Formats: sequence, C-alpha cells, structure tokens
Amino acid sequence: MNIAYLCLGGNIGNREDALKKAIWDISEKAGTIESRSQIYETEAWGIDNQQAYLNQTVKIQTELSPVELIECLLNIEKNLGRQRNFKLQYEARTLDIDILFYNDLILKEEHLIIPHPRMHLRKFVLVPLNEIAPNYLHPELNKSIFNLLKECEDHSEVKPYKAVV
Repeated sequence: MNIAYLCLGGNIGNREDALKKAIWDISEKAGTIESRSQIYETEAWGIDNQQAYLNQTVKIQTELSPVELIECLLNIEKNLGRQRNFKLQYEARTLDIDILFYNDLILKEEHLIIPHPRMHLRKFVLVPLNEIAPNYLHPELNKSIFNLLKECEDHSEVKPYKAVV
C-alpha cells in the first residue's frame, strides 16, 4: 500500500461542494482517505482579479501507481467540471487536485513531478498540509512541513473557511 498526500482547490462555482464531491470520488476511485485538513480560503496565487480559492489537503492510502493516480485525479477533475486551458499557467478552475507526495518517491517526468515542485513556496498548500502532516519530511529538501511553512516567504492570507449555512 502506498501513501500519497494531495492538495485540492478551486475558485469557480460552488467551491465547497466541489471539494466535498472530490473527496467522495477520491475515496471511491483512488484510495482510502486517512486524514484531511479543514478547508481554507486563500487569495488566488500568481494572478490578480480572481475569486478566492478553497483549499484542502488529504492523506490517502492507494494501490495505484503514481501514473495511475494522476490519471484518476485528472478524470475526477474533468467529471467535476474542470476544463483545462494549457496556454494559461494560473487559470480559474472548478477543481484542481495535485499530488504533493507519493511515499518518499522523487519522480521527474514530463507530465508528472513528485514531490510537487512549487509546494514549498505556497502557503495555501503548506498551511493545510501542516495541519495533517507537520513532521512529514520532504524527500528532496530534507525539511519537515512545519519548517517549510515557517520558512515560506509567501505572505498571502490563508484562513479557515466557515461554511455559509
């Protein structure tokens, strides 16, 4: 059995509902969810004039290989309304699911890099990940998630999301 950490996020449509559906689909198609962070609201990263994102991290047990896992996650994104524009690096989206870690694997392929290459630069990833895995050691940077968050130079606001009822 393999352990993977994922980051989910979206800023179009019913953001909370998209995360809930993604969590359900991940547990049905990708593996067993062992833990998940609370949901955080964050400003759009890398671009102005976009609605705020909701982000969450999860730890899963999976029998899927890294390639099978990313294919599964891309299908979940697509089924939940994600339309990719490969010309834009930072686009608004209904849902984005990234593999942050897969065991202690270091993988660098054209369409899949593990650990996620920019996660240590982004508070919207590190804050929820620190909630569920503060002592997890980044296999390339050799630092805990807690220390990566402490050293992160991203000053964007990441705040717990309170659902509107």
